[in-house]
Amino acid sequence: MDRSSAGWGSGLLGVIIFSGSLPATRLAVADLAPLFLTSARAVIAGLLGWVCLAALRQPRPARADLGSLAIVALGVVLGFPLLSALALRYVTAAHSIVFVGLLPLSTAIFGMLRGGERPKAAFWLFSLLGAATVGGFALSRGVESSLPGDLLMIAAVLLCGLGYAEGAALSRRLGGWQVICWALLIALVPMAVLALATAPANPAIIGLPAWAGLFYVSVFSMLVGFFFWYRGLALGGIAGVGQLQLLQPFFGLLLAALVLHEPVAWTMIASTAVVILCVAGARRFA
Repeated sequence: MDRSSAGWGSGLLGVIIFSGSLPATRLAVADLAPLFLTSARAVIAGLLGWVCLAALRQPRPARADLGSLAIVALGVVLGFPLLSALALRYVTAAHSIVFVGLLPLSTAIFGMLRGGERPKAAFWLFSLLGAATVGGFALSRGVESSLPGDLLMIAAVLLCGLGYAEGAALSRRLGGWQVICWALLIALVPMAVLALATAPANPAIIGLPAWAGLFYVSVFSMLVGFFFWYRGLALGGIAGVGQLQLLQPFFGLLLAALVLHEPVAWTMIASTAVVILCVAGARRFA
């Protein structure tokens, strides 16, 4: 398998793991506050990341890399999870899919700015069509707009795209799993303070499904998924592999149907087919 194909395969595994975040978060927020969920997942993942780094005796990153690691932490450890959780106080999960559809574009733009990539013009056409398809699908499900929620989601998408691109560029030097582990360590102390401040008063009343959801987003969404995702972006290209994120809402809704028994509409199947074609086109011209 060549370098590009390995990158796309690794990126797809990352997206599939990230897709479980939607049903897992829905389970968790039934009993846990969004702020606690955001901070607790970072703390748990950070402690596991520290164990990985210590067990495998990884060297500390160079001082010149600390700024990039801080950007990664700001974008994917703190920014997107926190801002999207706050946005969901104002908008529905369906409405947030409109903005998730813009995440590949955000990643590609920052990949061009931070990673030095220069995709062809046709790539941007496929990327825009894919984003429009995801947004159109979300709008067809019926959503209500809210200015505070929309602004929070826009900020979340921009920070996440920056964190993805910065982490991918850094992964070429440090390795994918090392980048997310070091970024989690940088954010560990402030996220631990936030977790303690927002912890449930009576943990005994929290249901098992909520704890299971917290476990998934902590171990898989916040840590394991990034092992594959950053490796995929580094090997296959930030702009191109980043388009796989267009599939994330559909994978997430499919998992929600399997786990939460939510109905699957024909529009989801049709939109997924269009998005797959857009991802294929983006790969061709990235």
